[in-house]
Amino acid sequence: MAREAFGTEEATGFSTLAVKANGFVFTTGNIGYDPDTGELPADIEQQTFFTLQTLHRVIEDAGASLNNVVKVNVYMTEIEEEFERMNSAYDDYFKNQGIAQPPARTTIGARLPWSKIEMDMVAVV
Repeated sequence: MAREAFGTEEATGFSTLAVKANGFVFTTGNIGYDPDTGELPADIEQQTFFTLQTLHRVIEDAGASLNNVVKVNVYMTEIEEEFERMNSAYDDYFKNQGIAQPPARTTIGARLPWSKIEMDMVAVV
């Protein structure tokens, strides 16, 4: 099996940013830090936007594009209270990238001590 890692342990503290294997790219989970300030925004909309923006960059660095993403896993701390707002921000992000039919998605309520949301992606190369 051909396998190529992208990113470094220094970048994430515990794993690579993505692994390309057998025609797929698998990302590590990412949260919504503002890349300009390093701050974690308080609201779910901005955290969703920045998480998708980071994953978009990781996918491209691994040789794929957002159009190639086939699956997204979303983990939310306040799923009942903030699902609709996250969903709207998620939908807007993909539409603003020219993607009318976003990838398959699973959204799961989770206990995340560091953010409101975490996501990972799978793309075809």
